Order: sequence, then structure tokens, then C-alpha cells
Amino acid sequence: MRPTTRLWQLLAMLLAIAMLAAACGSDDDGGGETAAEEPAAEEPAEEPAAEPAEEPAEEPAEEPAAEAGGGGEMTAVSLQLQWVPQSQFAGYFAARDLGFYEEVGLDVTILDGGVDIVPATVLDSGGADFAISWVPRGLVPREEGLNITNIAQVFQRSGTLQVSFADSGIATVTDLAGTNVGNWGFGNEFELFAGLRANGLDPDGDVTLVQQAFDMTALINGDIDAAQAMTYNEYALVLETVNPDTGELYQPEDLNIIDWNDVGTAMLQDAIWADADRLDDDPAYRDVAVRFVEASLRGWAHCRDNFQECVDVVVAANPPFGGPGHQAWMMNEINALIWPSPGGVGVMDPALWQQTVDIATAEGILAAAPDDGAFRTDIAEEAVANLEAAGIDVFGNDYARIDVEVTEGGN
Repeated sequence: MRPTTRLWQLLAMLLAIAMLAAACGSDDDGGGETAAEEPAAEEPAEEPAAEPAEEPAEEPAEEPAAEAGGGGEMTAVSLQLQWVPQSQFAGYFAARDLGFYEEVGLDVTILDGGVDIVPATVLDSGGADFAISWVPRGLVPREEGLNITNIAQVFQRSGTLQVSFADSGIATVTDLAGTNVGNWGFGNEFELFAGLRANGLDPDGDVTLVQQAFDMTALINGDIDAAQAMTYNEYALVLETVNPDTGELYQPEDLNIIDWNDVGTAMLQDAIWADADRLDDDPAYRDVAVRFVEASLRGWAHCRDNFQECVDVVVAANPPFGGPGHQAWMMNEINALIWPSPGGVGVMDPALWQQTVDIATAEGILAAAPDDGAFRTDIAEEAVANLEAAGIDVFGNDYARIDVEVTEGGN
């Protein structure tokens, strides 16, 4: 029995040694497995680090817009219109709603105009950063002390007419002698008065001037013989009216038109005005001015090439006067006042400027010709150069009016 006992003891000792070795080997293997698994544990830890690295990589794709905008943040800008929302201002609504302003880093608010709102005053007082105004309406307040300047002459032609019925016999300016001549006042009569005097008629004695509402009711009712009208607005109001003699809408051949462009007394109208002091003192404001003009002119080029889309944009702005049909007519006629632009859209034509100034001084609208600071071309020229570089047609030499269906009431 003793040898057996010894044998079992020996076997037990060997078993203990084996178990101890296994335990040590297990510890070593466990340490090896942990070391082998650590890279796998670190890889997920590296993924979060890789994600932030990818996010900055996306930012350079946004840099062109940030650079165009002069910085990563949007700059708030306000524009004062001369009148209520309508296709007369379609280019600015298009630039806002189609993202052209946003692309150059501007967040633009468009302020409605009205009879009692003088854009030049709003601009000079700091109520707006830019304003739309006819040139005479900008020059008069400027002469009175408001330091504003024309930075983009959008309209190349005047849209003012004198309209009469064909059976009145008023075909020329001299035919206005002895008639009741309607006009709106508020500075809209300058071309009419200049045209009368240029043809030997005294506005104070040779015609009877009648204060006219901003519609064509007085003409249609026979209260006046010749009414003031814009090509894009009041003229269309007549064509949108049923002729009681025929039961159909009035036709162009039912009317006679005196166009002040043809007479030679047309004056420049819609332009973009800026604060001259800020342009001189604040480089950031000038930079904003270039971007604002660039995006605005792009809006007008878009309206030239995408007629219906711009009509829809204007209709969405809820114009208080004139339905979709009227806005379509207006869009067509407004385009015709802008295009073609021989010197590039928004760039001042010196001859037309001088004609406007000559009429304004001859008519006593201005006491003297304005100084050289009344308009500047550097901003519009820079904006036009940017648009040309982007492949946008800034001249519109091939532009032609389209045919727009006239609808009753402009609906």
C-alpha cells in the first residue's frame, strides 16, 4: 500500500505542477489576447476623430459663396422701392426669391413704396441701405442737401406716355393745345411740361392741366382729352377695359400715343441709389453695394430670359394692383425699358444723363446742374464685369418684346 500511496502522491504533485503551468500560460495568453485586441478597440476610437476631419473638408465647398459674400455670415440689406410690389421691380424680387442675393452673401429685405414715401429721404435717413427712384426724384432731394448717388441706371428709356383716343385728333404734341391734359403731379409731369415747351406751348396757358388719378378712368369717361400713362401700367389699363361701343376690349388702334422718347424730352427713370457718404467712408458698404447691384442686375437678366417665372415671382409678392395678366403685360414692357443695354445693364449712358439734367434745369426742376458726385459708374461696371465673367449676357442686344395676351381687368 505504501508504494501505491507514494505513487498517488507523485501523481498529485505532477497534476498540481501541470495546473500551475496551465494557469500561468492562461495568464500569458490572456495578456496576449488583450494586446492583440487593443488595436480593434482603438479603431472605433479613431472613427470619431475621422468624422471631425471630414466636416472641415466639406467647408471648402461652401467657400466660394462665402468669398463672394465677403465673409461666412449673411449681411442684412434693405431696399426701398419707389412704389408698391409689381413687375416694375421684378428683377429685385427675382434676385431675392431665386437666391441671387443669398449667393453673394446678402439677406435682402424689400420695403414697399407709396405716394407718401420718398425713397431718397428714406435712404438718406438710414431707413434703407439702397433705394429705387427716378433720376429727377433723386436729384431734387440731392440738391436740397441729401447726399445720395445713382450707382446703377437700370432703365435705359422712359416709360411715360400721353394717351388719347384716336378720334380726338391728338396725334402730336402741338395737338394738345386747347385740350384738357391729365397728369399725376408728384414730379411725374416734368417730361410733359418740357415736351409742351419744346413745341411752343405754355403749360400754364395753352392747355388746361387736370390733376389725374393713378388710373385711366378720367380718359375713358371723357373728362380729360389726353391722359398720362406708363407703357407698363396705365396704358394697359385702357386695353384691359371693354369698349362699350363694340363690347370688346379696346385695341391699340383705338388710341393715339405721344412717346416722350420720340419727342426728345424723356428723362431717366428707375435707378439704384446709395448713400454717398457711406460709400466714401465705409469700404464694407461699397463692397455690399457691388454685390447688391450685381445680384440685382442678374435678376433683371433672368427676367429677360425667363419671362413667366418672373411674372410668377411678382404675383407671389401680392401686388395690390393688377392681376397676373396685368403683371405679364408690365413685365414685357419693363424688359423693353431695360433691354438692350448698349453699355451694359446698369451702366449710365452719359448722353441720356445730360438730356435729363438739361430738361431738369430748363424746367426749373433743378436750380443748377448737379455735381459729378450725382452718379458714379464704377460700382455698376464692376458688377457687370462679374456677371460677364459668370457667362451672363449683360447687353441683351437680341432682346425683343414678346406677344402678351391682354385680359379683361388684367386677370
